[in-house]
Amino acid sequence: MATQTLSKPQQDQTVDQKIQTLRQLYADSPVGKAALENSISTLRVQLAGGLRYESAGRVGLRQGKVSELTLIFKFVPGGAKRLRGLLQALQANFSAEKVPTVHDMRYVFLDNDTKLLFATAYDGDSWDAYLDEFAAKIPDELDLLFSELEEFPGFRDPSVKDWIAKYQIPAEAWYVAHPDLTVRDVHRVKRVGKAAEEFLDKIG
Repeated sequence: MATQTLSKPQQDQTVDQKIQTLRQLYADSPVGKAALENSISTLRVQLAGGLRYESAGRVGLRQGKVSELTLIFKFVPGGAKRLRGLLQALQANFSAEKVPTVHDMRYVFLDNDTKLLFATAYDGDSWDAYLDEFAAKIPDELDLLFSELEEFPGFRDPSVKDWIAKYQIPAEAWYVAHPDLTVRDVHRVKRVGKAAEEFLDKIG
């Protein structure tokens, strides 16, 4: 797959032109049309804000220091049953703490357990570096999780990046509340907050 090129629809339009385009799009949607008109004042502010995201590298989007990765795979026969059993046995205790750039990871079973949606958010602007870190630090754990998916070559196989790129779907839109906070930043803020609370308790 070629390097992703971000499209910037309506980037040369004014806010009024964008609103007019949206009104045309929602003209045949009664509920949407009313909601659009009720949201015009809020939309004006958001539309004037410009593009907030950039490319995360080969595939995906990035806002500030945080990037997204969304994948949809097909299960091998019996794969959904095995993976669900594993995830249920773990009871959400699967940890990626060895990879300190991971914000979250989600596993969603789709289409009567024939497909898996895997989504994650991570720090950094390098898609390749993120996958390299996974392959270096938790390859066996990931092999266990992804072994039930069609065509999976294993995380130690050099072709795994091409396999991931084949099934990755870039987000059309993506919201990040704190795009400039990495996982390390969050841990640091928590430590500072805890220390401040302890200090205030002592003097209070």
